[in-house]
Amino acid sequence: MDADYIVVGAGSAGCVVASRLSETGASVVLLEAGPPDTNPWIHIPAGVLKLLYHPVVNWNYSSEPSDGSGGRRIHWPRGKTLGGSSSINGMLYVRGNPADFDGWAQMGCRGWSFDDVLPLFRKSESYKQAADTDYRGTGGPLKVEDYRTILPLTHRFIEAAQQAGFPFSKDLNGRQQEGVGYSQMTRKGKWRGSTAQTFLKEARSRPNLRVETEAIATKLLFEGKRCVGVAYRQRGQDKELRAGREVILSGGAINSPHLLQISGVGPAAHLQSIGVPVVHDLRGVGANLQDHYVARVSHRVRDSISINKLARGVRLVREVAKFFTAGNGALTFGVTTAQVFCRSRPELASPDLQLLFTPASYDNAKFGELEREDGMTVAICPVRPDSRGTIMARSADPFEKAAIAPNYLSDPADIQVLLAGTRFTREIFASPAIAKHSVVETLPGPDVTSDAALTQFFKDYGTTIYHPVGTCRMGEGPAAVVDSRLRVHGIAGLRVADASIMPTLTTGNTNAPTIMIGEKAAVMIKEDAAA
Repeated sequence: MDADYIVVGAGSAGCVVASRLSETGASVVLLEAGPPDTNPWIHIPAGVLKLLYHPVVNWNYSSEPSDGSGGRRIHWPRGKTLGGSSSINGMLYVRGNPADFDGWAQMGCRGWSFDDVLPLFRKSESYKQAADTDYRGTGGPLKVEDYRTILPLTHRFIEAAQQAGFPFSKDLNGRQQEGVGYSQMTRKGKWRGSTAQTFLKEARSRPNLRVETEAIATKLLFEGKRCVGVAYRQRGQDKELRAGREVILSGGAINSPHLLQISGVGPAAHLQSIGVPVVHDLRGVGANLQDHYVARVSHRVRDSISINKLARGVRLVREVAKFFTAGNGALTFGVTTAQVFCRSRPELASPDLQLLFTPASYDNAKFGELEREDGMTVAICPVRPDSRGTIMARSADPFEKAAIAPNYLSDPADIQVLLAGTRFTREIFASPAIAKHSVVETLPGPDVTSDAALTQFFKDYGTTIYHPVGTCRMGEGPAAVVDSRLRVHGIAGLRVADASIMPTLTTGNTNAPTIMIGEKAAVMIKEDAAA
């Protein structure tokens, strides 16, 4: 055997799994399709805009056109480097709502209630500003911080949201998620704190951990119904690795189901239609796709500075100097400085909306680029969408990208949540604390008021905030792919540990829950090995 464990994918969960398993002395090989995380833009927090289309460290996927996205293909960035998407994301640390995990437990995912997973969140993190250590961790490898530099517009947004009736939350990852609060980030000093720079960096000195980059997994290897290894291509050479104990897939919500399908594990009829011999008929592989689809409300700003102006000219030079000398300023920004978690309807038990505020506005004609004039934006996100899609292999060729069909807004309930979020956002922008800084609503515009007009705006201008989950769903029913211990149903020696196992989306950004999944996977693998 080449190793006790082979982990496929060095992303948000994979780095955690490899790090924790290597603590035991077991031999671990970690395969990553992309290069090492040496690109300097990865490590500068504000460099995220330089990575959204990067040809080397980004898979650059795109969705299939659909009615819900106005017939458009939508760009899906995913990390292709050590750290995976934690190396190219907006660095927000959002655990989710306790109801998310209690809901998983109610669906039959034993051991995944909030009380079960809270110790793992705490184990992972070191939150410098922790006041409530019943909820927050202080000794983990993942460094979590409040924003180092906060522009006045963000303070005004926090104040305006309270004027509009939303309570203030001192810690959106603490006892009270619902309300308005300041964002927290995963960082390492002034730099990005990806799982590669935290979990994996701590583990790299162990002789029992081997990391292979530019190694694209092409097929899982089976002996009957047992997974025994992985075939991969590395710099033009085809290679194989054999696992003495287990193979753990951590490729994410796109790559994990795709690798399963082209290896013969998935819905039999589809596999046969693309010429893949069926190893095991498992209909849920690639189904249950969920993503956070957002609509933006933007305003032109007066009498206050925004990131738009800080990102240009002499001001940018000053911000660069601040970053390298004092470790603060605009280059330390992620993508969202404040958030509101709220309910679209008062009878709901927990928030189903996230309003993400950024003291900046974006050029609609150029993806990922800022407008020249000062602006501010709220992205309205239905955090528990009812729309479902699929990730399906197009052929047996491992290098042909899968078809991504998220079916945005296919369930009318998601449109109703977006309408409620638009109404709340406009109420906040009309509140005195921030209204005095608004010239005009530029997107969707003050004339777009009817439900029909807003719905068309959602379809024509909505976009993803890159949180695909659910395509290797955890559970015990016929639609599930993995059981509560993340073992693939019907296959021995194979688990999935990444965002694809989530039965439903969490209330907020998905990086922190994915890291938690990596922690829990490692605990269960160790327990099963000991037993």
